[in-house]
Amino acid sequence: MKLYYHPLSGHAHRARLFLSLLGIDVELIEVDLAARAHKAPDFLKLNPFGQVPVLDDDGTIIADSNAILVYLAKKTGATGWLPENPRGAASVQRWLSVAAGEIAYGPCAARLVTVFGAGFNADEVIARAHLILRHIEAELAGRQWIAVDQPTIADVALYSYIARAPEGNVDRAAYANINAWLKRMEALPGFVAFQKTAIGIQEAA
Repeated sequence: MKLYYHPLSGHAHRARLFLSLLGIDVELIEVDLAARAHKAPDFLKLNPFGQVPVLDDDGTIIADSNAILVYLAKKTGATGWLPENPRGAASVQRWLSVAAGEIAYGPCAARLVTVFGAGFNADEVIARAHLILRHIEAELAGRQWIAVDQPTIADVALYSYIARAPEGNVDRAAYANINAWLKRMEALPGFVAFQKTAIGIQEAA
């Protein structure tokens, strides 16, 4: 397998993290976003939307981070990560939608401002980040994982941008349940960290 990625992309980190949690060997191919390699004709043949990550599984091309998570769970038969029962599957899908929606327009967008210079209104995206973090904090009250009673691809999809939310000046200090969940994620066998930057709120070691 090959994974086209960028080390500072949270979407790409989702895919890389899940591959590592599954113990799958993968060739990492870094896409130079600053040089706009993701908009080059060869890359657009892989993903016409010009975005990372893209997974190449011996010629089967899967674009979109959440689609890659689903593909890998199905391909490997990892039903613990993607439950087969209707309620569990629906719960996972709900949080995949949150990862593609509220997380993308909140913590992800706030980080895009500081790390990549995106032109969003910082106050607006930080406020949206706190809104979804408050929802997740409440959801994690009395439970260890977001969708069902074990880690799933929903947890993987949410992890990266929440973990690096402080880089977008989103203070996570008030979210005890989220911070405990992050530590549980980071303790999973095969966990691989999302590269840090020196931007934003610096957390205590």
